[in-house]
Amino acid sequence: MCVGTIMHGDHVSIDHDGETPLWRQLADLIRGQIESGKLPRGRRVPSENTLAQEYGVARGTAKKALDSLVEAGLVRRVQGRGTFVA
Repeated sequence: MCVGTIMHGDHVSIDHDGETPLWRQLADLIRGQIESGKLPRGRRVPSENTLAQEYGVARGTAKKALDSLVEAGLVRRVQGRGTFVA
């Protein structure tokens, strides 16, 4: 389990009251899905808007989480198409 997240059965949610920044929690959650194979190579990652709605965070928070995963080489962005697992 990633630091700063709360497990609810098979669903993981963001801990809005925790010390870990929301963008880091979201990035760790997506990283975990990539490493576990739930998001395999080439699979499209949910959009910033979808992530924001699903996890109750601002779109900018979702963008920062995805940006950190791009910097780590885990995902790549394709203009006009989306973000994909690298």
